[in-house]
Amino acid sequence: MKTLKLLFLGLVPLMMTSCLVSKKKFDIAESGRLAALYSRDSLADMLATKRADYAQLEKLFNILKDDTVQLRKGIRNYQALLNANMSENENLTSQLNQRLRELGEREETIRQLQGVIDEQNQRVKSLLDNVKAALTGFSSDELTVREEGGKVYVAMSDKLLFESGKAIVNEQGKSALGKLAEVLNRQTDVDVYIEGHTDNVPIKTAVFQDNWDLSVIRATSVVRILTGDYGVNPLQIQPCGRGEFKPVDTNTTPEGKARNRRTEIIIAPRLDKLYELITGK
Repeated sequence: MKTLKLLFLGLVPLMMTSCLVSKKKFDIAESGRLAALYSRDSLADMLATKRADYAQLEKLFNILKDDTVQLRKGIRNYQALLNANMSENENLTSQLNQRLRELGEREETIRQLQGVIDEQNQRVKSLLDNVKAALTGFSSDELTVREEGGKVYVAMSDKLLFESGKAIVNEQGKSALGKLAEVLNRQTDVDVYIEGHTDNVPIKTAVFQDNWDLSVIRATSVVRILTGDYGVNPLQIQPCGRGEFKPVDTNTTPEGKARNRRTEIIIAPRLDKLYELITGK
C-alpha cells in the first residue's frame, strides 16, 4: 500500500507537466490562427480601399472633362454677346480673356492626365508581357495570367503549389514563384497582393480549423517564399485569405473545384502620379 502511494505521488508532477505543455502549444497555435485571420480582414479591407480610390480618381477625371465642355460653351456665348453689343465690349473682352486662361489651364491639366493614363496603361501592358514571358512552360491548368482593371493577375493552381490539404509550397511551386520574383524585383512601383482561395469542401484538421485558415496560411507561405527565398521587398507584398467565398467556377464538378483551389498573385501599379494631378496634393 505504501509503495502504491509513493508511485502515485511520483506520477502527479509528470501529468501536470504534460498538461502544461499541451496547453502552451494550443495557446501558440490559437494565437497564430487569430493573427492570420486579423491579417486577412485587414488586408482585404486595404485592397478594397485601393479599388475604391481608383474608381474615385476615374470619376473626378470624367467630371473635369465635362466641366471643360461647359467652359467651351460659355466662351462661345460670351463671344456672341461681344459681337451683338459693342457697348459692353470692354467688360466682355475681360471676361473672355479670363475664360480663355481658365480653358488653357484645364486643357493643360487634361493633357497631363491623359499622358499619365497612357503611361499607366503602357506600364500594365509591359508588366503583363514580362510576367507571361517569365512563366512560359507552365500549362493552363497549372497557372494563368491575365490583365483586369489595370492590374495583372497570376492564378496558380493548388496542384502547382501545394499537396492536398497542406500549406507547404512544393519544389515545382518554388520554381514558378522564383520566375515571378525575377519580374517583381525589377518593379519597385507596384503593390503585390497574395490571395489564397479554396473550394467549398469543408476542412477541419489539427492544423486548419476551416477553409479560411487554409487559404490564409497558404497565402503567407507564398509570401515567405517570395520574400525569404527570392528577396522580394516585404513592403510591396501583402497576403490575405478568401476561403471558399470568391470562386471562379462552379463547385459542383471536380474540374470546377480544381479551378477554385488557387492562389492569386495580384500585381497593381501604383497610381501616385494620377492621384497627385487630380487632387493637387
